[in-house]
Amino acid sequence: MKTTRRNFLVSSASAAAGLAIAPSVTAMNHSYSGSSAGRMKLTYEPYNLDLKHVFTLAGSSRKSTPVMLTRIEFEGVTGYGEASMPPYLGESQETAGKFLSLVDLGQFRNPLLIEDILDYVDHLSPENRAAKASVDIALHDLAGKLIGQPWYRIWGLNPEKTPDTSFTIGIDTPEVVIEKTREASMFNVLKVKLGRENDKEMIETIRKVTNVPIAVDVNQGWKEKEKALDMIFWLKEQGIVMIEQPMSKDDPDSNAWLTERSPLPVFGDESVQRLPDVLKAKGIYHGINIKLMKCTGMREAFTMAKVARSADMKLMIGCMTETSCAVSAAAQLSPLAEFADLDGNLLITNDLFEGMKIKTGKITLNDFPGIGIKRI
Repeated sequence: MKTTRRNFLVSSASAAAGLAIAPSVTAMNHSYSGSSAGRMKLTYEPYNLDLKHVFTLAGSSRKSTPVMLTRIEFEGVTGYGEASMPPYLGESQETAGKFLSLVDLGQFRNPLLIEDILDYVDHLSPENRAAKASVDIALHDLAGKLIGQPWYRIWGLNPEKTPDTSFTIGIDTPEVVIEKTREASMFNVLKVKLGRENDKEMIETIRKVTNVPIAVDVNQGWKEKEKALDMIFWLKEQGIVMIEQPMSKDDPDSNAWLTERSPLPVFGDESVQRLPDVLKAKGIYHGINIKLMKCTGMREAFTMAKVARSADMKLMIGCMTETSCAVSAAAQLSPLAEFADLDGNLLITNDLFEGMKIKTGKITLNDFPGIGIKRI
């Protein structure tokens, strides 16, 4: 019997992913012929993202970011994925290629068996989180296209509840910081990288140009908790609204001490990688920043978000420097979050996809099925 794109039972997707399906999704019938045509094919290729400006964090600078683009094809339908690998994370196009060469999706006949497929992928290696995310994103894109719905709708999330996204201002000279800030005039929240000796200068420079709320990301750059607390009180006076990863991820006691006394919400980022880290972060941070490249993709990110919510923790959805592919995948989760930092596609000059949009500073989801993208 010939299979078609529309002949899928939506309930099988919800059972496979362990997720609730929105009531608006209509069930459809599906059966497989068992022929070799009903197999998934994974392909991948390296790509380098060119940044508009040199991107400087507390401990590194770069002008480009290596990524690996993935595709999963099934009966004429293609799902797209991406692994973004900033060098400081320890993954590369070479390590991603080696991992992806091990992935045999041809053994699975039903792409809606997301749990089974991604359990298999996860157990191929203890690391390679970004490479795993590239498979996860492509699989979700494929499954959503086969179902005919975007993932925010499959998950039953309200697109009206998406937050504003911040726009990132990297550490730089005052002249460049002013230029970047003016470029970000459409955003309602800025995200400023701190963690070097010029932290106050960064904020004071931006305040010469705009009074919009600011989130700061220290990237573990502060070393002394008392000085960090003094800095947070000063930042609150400057209109800062949250602090991300103020001190080393390997110093939970100092982070907990700081969080207990901080007048601003403190979020864990580098210290929260995967699902087991969520509950470990409770009491150390007020909230967590979930990134697909850290947690192996959308499946685990959704579970992490639900666990964080059940533990009364605040939630932020973030990204690396990415194309609209991975950013749009992360945006599917954004209605669950108070904060979002989904601007990675806006920091590059060579995006390959059309996806979610930012309108008057707010994340706006579209009705494209899957992760909400089209290849340009």
